[in-house]
Amino acid sequence: MNTITTNTAIPKAASNPAAPLAVETKPPAYEVVRFNALKHGILSRYTVLSHESHADYESLVNSLIDEHLPAGATEQHLIEELASVIWRKRRVLQAEGATINKGLKESARSAKTVIPAAAPFEMGLSGENTDIRHLMDLKPEDVVESHQSAKHDIDASNKASAILRKGGDQAYEKALRALLPDTREWWQNYVDDEEYTADATGLAAFITEHITPFVHQQEKAARHHDAIVNQTIGEGLQAYKLEKLSRYETHLDRKFERTLAMLIKLKDLRAAKTA
Repeated sequence: MNTITTNTAIPKAASNPAAPLAVETKPPAYEVVRFNALKHGILSRYTVLSHESHADYESLVNSLIDEHLPAGATEQHLIEELASVIWRKRRVLQAEGATINKGLKESARSAKTVIPAAAPFEMGLSGENTDIRHLMDLKPEDVVESHQSAKHDIDASNKASAILRKGGDQAYEKALRALLPDTREWWQNYVDDEEYTADATGLAAFITEHITPFVHQQEKAARHHDAIVNQTIGEGLQAYKLEKLSRYETHLDRKFERTLAMLIKLKDLRAAKTA
């Protein structure tokens, strides 16, 4: 009797019943898809713009492949759809940030309208000669210091004005000494430019026309600092300009949900067939 021999290998698990069966966790085509997703992808060549990072997009696609383990062209296409949606949502956030920054820049240039609106019932808060960018950059301790400095200026100018109103010998010199050093330097610049005469009459006019409005404006701006910041940001957001972006983002979210649902359904069907 002739013995028929074959070269078919016997699986180790069959020859050794005690050996554990290997559990396959990834579809057979996974590795092929993993390394060729971008090369053969239909969407990838159109999704990434010339100025965008192809490496970042490739990393995103590969992360989705690692998560969902697609098998076959259909599942691979759905993975690309998911990556495309996520990539476009990133652009939405970039567009939103750019729109907000542009609005903030515009509101920062509008001190004369923004600052009075921040405290509508505060008289004399005009925003004249105020740089909102400087106010926005102040730290809490800077605001406190600015407020205290403004109050010192007010007290000094009030004292100088009282001396000038009282009059008498050396009233001009006494009033000048009552002013703070920065104010005296400011006054000297006006005298040098011959805009005021260096006497009691000229100093009184200078205090009334320049010092008093300025220091009161500074004090009010410091006192209402938080309101001014909130008003600037609120006007800069320009929410009405973000409405279209919000609608587009909602559209992308719904597309992502539908695509993910289709991918999960295909994976479930595949799992049911192999069960």
